[in-house]
Amino acid sequence: MPESKTYTGGCHCGQVRFECTGDLAMVTACNCSICTKKGLHFTFLAPKSFQLRAGEENLKEYLFNKHAIRHQLCIDCGVAVFARGKKPDGAEVVALNVSCIDGIDLAKLQMTPIDGRNM
Repeated sequence: MPESKTYTGGCHCGQVRFECTGDLAMVTACNCSICTKKGLHFTFLAPKSFQLRAGEENLKEYLFNKHAIRHQLCIDCGVAVFARGKKPDGAEVVALNVSCIDGIDLAKLQMTPIDGRNM
């Protein structure tokens, strides 16, 4: 079982920065239109485990389809850093783009396939 760790990260230009605590036990490999086109891989965190450290004023929100997930993009470099939404049970969740974690090596992570295209 993966160990819970504290991670830092941010967008490409560095204007948006975060700190979070999680275990990366589940990282998505989703085939929906946005994840496919942007190469997104998310892990899901409780809001209390995610802190935006810099750049709130540099975020633009992007909504699509059912407008259920509020994607947060840096207005300078365009990187989708995280999203906010709700789990099926209604609990708030932060979907962190794992690619934005400092020093992450995606090749070393086990990806969980998600069929978002057909949801």
